[in-house]
Amino acid sequence: MVEREKKRERLVAQYAEKRAALNAIIHDQSLPVDERFKASLKLAELPRNSSATRLHNRCQLTGRPHAYYRKLKLSRIMLRELGSFGQIPGMVKSSW
Repeated sequence: MVEREKKRERLVAQYAEKRAALNAIIHDQSLPVDERFKASLKLAELPRNSSATRLHNRCQLTGRPHAYYRKLKLSRIMLRELGSFGQIPGMVKSSW
């Protein structure tokens, strides 16, 4: 799953400009309808995984999709484990 997500990230970066240009044509109300329709067909021909909405945040170490901390790009489980071993600066495991 991690490799699939990396592949999606590459596709999003590769097709970002093309998608943006086609979306600009589609949303431009001053253009004729048939030209806008052709642009929407071209957009539909692009790979599905090139859309940014297909990306999902995953832990960089384990690939876990849930309980993800954006700032650290880790899941809660890896955050606790690395914090316990003192590998995250400023983080200390709480115990009482």
